[in-house]
Amino acid sequence: MAFREITPYELEGNLFKMIAKDWALITAEADGKANAMTISWGGFGQLWNELVAFTFVRPQRYTYGLTEASDVYSVSFYEEKYRKELGYFGSASGRDEDKFQKTGFHLAHEDGVPYPEEAKVVLLCQKLYAHTLTEEEFLCKEVMEKSYPERDFHKMYVGKILKVLVRE
Repeated sequence: MAFREITPYELEGNLFKMIAKDWALITAEADGKANAMTISWGGFGQLWNELVAFTFVRPQRYTYGLTEASDVYSVSFYEEKYRKELGYFGSASGRDEDKFQKTGFHLAHEDGVPYPEEAKVVLLCQKLYAHTLTEEEFLCKEVMEKSYPERDFHKMYVGKILKVLVRE
């Protein structure tokens, strides 16, 4: 399956829909172990004169440890036909099994960054900044109560978009 590189400015589609409604996978790898998990929270923009992706991972997720241990990760988007697999990546733990094998997805690498070959769009990212959300920093307590009743706050990663790959 062939990909071609484009600039982030050439990305087509509604990025809000792509992350919130279509879902995406964040993929990270460390010590020879790779895992991906479904994400539906995040964003894209410019920060510190870099084009960036904002991703959020809870500390109890297996992908969290891999993301922490690596300098790079990918955010990838899919056609609707992969909705079932994306649901599985979001509900099963990579601690217990190889989700790639279970879903039939294939792990690929570009410049040392892991991503699933089945993607239609892949953002290769380098971590620039990470911050764990805290109760004290929420200005709207209603949002916090609704999103974190267990106080299991996400860690936010700001990743410089190194490369964008699109399926040919």
